[in-house]
Amino acid sequence: MSALRIGVRVPPCDRADRIVQTVRRAEQLGFDDVWFPDSQLLWRDVFTTLTAAALGTERIGLGTAVTNLATRHPAVVASAARSVAELAPGRFSLGLGVGNSSVGPIGLRQTTSAAMREGLVMLRALLDGEDWDFEAPKNGKVRSRLRDPRPEVPLHLAASGPKNLRLAGETADGVILLSGVSPNTLEGATARVREGAEAAGRDPGRLPITVSAFCAVTDDLEAEARLIKPICASIAQNGGAPFLALAGIDVDVPATVEGVYPDLVHAEDWDRAVEICSAWISDEAALRFAREFCLFGTAEQITERLRALPAHGVTGVFLQHVGSYDPPTDLIEAVGSAVLPALDAQPAKG
Repeated sequence: MSALRIGVRVPPCDRADRIVQTVRRAEQLGFDDVWFPDSQLLWRDVFTTLTAAALGTERIGLGTAVTNLATRHPAVVASAARSVAELAPGRFSLGLGVGNSSVGPIGLRQTTSAAMREGLVMLRALLDGEDWDFEAPKNGKVRSRLRDPRPEVPLHLAASGPKNLRLAGETADGVILLSGVSPNTLEGATARVREGAEAAGRDPGRLPITVSAFCAVTDDLEAEARLIKPICASIAQNGGAPFLALAGIDVDVPATVEGVYPDLVHAEDWDRAVEICSAWISDEAALRFAREFCLFGTAEQITERLRALPAHGVTGVFLQHVGSYDPPTDLIEAVGSAVLPALDAQPAKG
């Protein structure tokens, strides 16, 4: 299973030195990567946390999943990425996305596909040490460059819609899929990535594809599935009804849901969010969502589903726990003690 990298998402929800203890434990248990989300009001600064993690670990891959080019100028992102990469040579990946929980709480719009394309080109040029002509309102353009560049930093684009999936295939060094582990959605998403790569004359088979998936090692699937009702509701709320329909989930969630802060995916009061979303997401729908899109079940069941991912072109996965304001300690222990050893062992024949 060396072809499939197993990572875990760790929100910077505490002091950087404490988060590093979680990262070290993931490294000890054999995880390949740790990915950190970026949202300036929800969590500590992602690059501060990455710096501490780079200094506190030796082997494990580190990445953003994801930062953005709306609240951070591409030149600022390039400098921050360079600074982390030189502390963890060959271990850092820069994941980028449209903004989501960074832009929403401060009233900004998500980055458009056109702006993302321009930002990716600028980032790549700066990290490669090339000159860049920055727009200057009074002087037309100002030509500058990044000192001490790090050309080896890969740029991974997180995408779910067809435009950004094709853009990722065309321009990025890797793709982060936000569609879960459903074979049906993976097939559609990877097809759009291939289209973008082939249109740009690139070999899609050489493009790393990482899938994000909520995960819970459990013998009580029904109870765990109930906890992801806000996730399911958020997908339906944001144009994901066709994805849900693939699993026989037909729900209608209003565009605005009162009583949840800051949003359904990052609710501070998760139990309250589950209660509110139960008005639209039944226990049966949540169970179907967990079975189709998530990695919920026993260690053996999760292991088998992970084994199947490379057949869909997936090269990596990062696992998420339910919740945003505590580290995924239990998930790391459960997967590290039962799933990772099983993946390293040869699958049974017969």
